Amino acid sequence: MTKPASPEATGMGDIRSALKEGMARLRRARTPSHTLAAEVLLLEVLGCDRTWLYTHSQDRLDPATAQKYLALIARRAAGEPTQYLTGKQEFWGLEFEVTPAVLIPRPETEHVLEVALDRLGSRGSQTPSPPLRVADVGTGSGCLAVALARNLPLAEIFATDISAQALEVARRNAVRHGVVGRIHFLETNLLEAFLDSRATFDLIVSNPPYIAGSEASSLEREVREHEPELALVGGAGGTEIYARLADQAAALLVRRGIFVVELGYGQSDQVQKILEVRRHWTNIQITPDLAGMPRVLAAERA
Repeated sequence: MTKPASPEATGMGDIRSALKEGMARLRRARTPSHTLAAEVLLLEVLGCDRTWLYTHSQDRLDPATAQKYLALIARRAAGEPTQYLTGKQEFWGLEFEVTPAVLIPRPETEHVLEVALDRLGSRGSQTPSPPLRVADVGTGSGCLAVALARNLPLAEIFATDISAQALEVARRNAVRHGVVGRIHFLETNLLEAFLDSRATFDLIVSNPPYIAGSEASSLEREVREHEPELALVGGAGGTEIYARLADQAAALLVRRGIFVVELGYGQSDQVQKILEVRRHWTNIQITPDLAGMPRVLAAERA
């Protein structure tokens, strides 16, 4: 077996050289955003911020730290997402733990939160009696549930997921952000655990699986090989879960209760029709993301 080259042999004697080497290796591997990934991984192994990194760029890098950095670079070059390597991702200005058990939160999902809070309006800022009851369906990392708990300090939040491992991650994130006492975590498929009870909700949000089964193989390698398929694929056509979720939400929302879901590419018309033919819904609206793509559907229980 060939002995791995030492950091010195690869010109990695100092921090600046290590960063350049990491960028070069990721560039050769055609890794997306290779410059940013190399920087983030070096920040991770050094435990520092960008200011420190660049003001100490000529500091020597000890061999153990250099080898740890190269190991992360190799894993990223092989397709493993940066967020799983660092174990964290920012969402709504908050840092969330992420593991391969959960979908990596995307900036687009923040639009779900924006639309939900906008639809709630004064209901979200008043002191209602009883308190607002909110459900986050398919919570994953808990990013929506935790962000809602932070923005609605008097609300009672229910976070559901079919994955027990995902719920463990979500619970840890709730602890991290000081809202675990106001979020109930339930292992269930969508909202099935509530259907035989008298539970009602004022707001139901979800970023459901919406990738069509036929399209799963064409996803980026980072997504296809590393993120949980259960959180990605929404059936053969990708929209099957919306119908089930809309029916369950209609049964559980109070009058004028709000339903907000994220949409996949090209699905807005189909999902809107799913709600329109059921006649339980009014004030249906589609909101685009920053790229102008239809991203969020919101409706009220008629």
